Amino acid sequence: MDGVSSLLKNEPNSRIHILAAAIVIVTGIILKINFQEWCFLIIVIGLVFISELFNTSLETISDAVDPERNEKIRKAKDYAAAAVLISAIAAVITGGLIFIPAILKLF
Repeated sequence: MDGVSSLLKNEPNSRIHILAAAIVIVTGIILKINFQEWCFLIIVIGLVFISELFNTSLETISDAVDPERNEKIRKAKDYAAAAVLISAIAAVITGGLIFIPAILKLF
C-alpha cells in the first residue's frame, strides 16, 4: 500500500485518475450498468493505474541512475508516458461504449 499512497501523494496525474475513476463508479451506479460492463470498467481503471505506477517507477529509477539529461532515458520516459496515455484513451473509449448507450436509453 506504500506505493499506492506514495503515488497519490506525489503524482498529480494519479489524483486526476482517481477522480475520473470515482466519477465512473458513481455514473455506473446511477445508470445501473450490468455485471459485464462493471468487469470491463474495473479492468480499464486498473490498467490506467498500473500504467501510471510503471511510468512513475521508470521515471524514479531513471532519475536515480542519471539525473542529468540523457537522451536514451528521455526516450524510455516518453514511451512509459505514452503507455499511460494509451491506457487512458482505452479507458475513455470503453467508458463511452458503456455509458453512451445507457444514457441514450434514458431519453
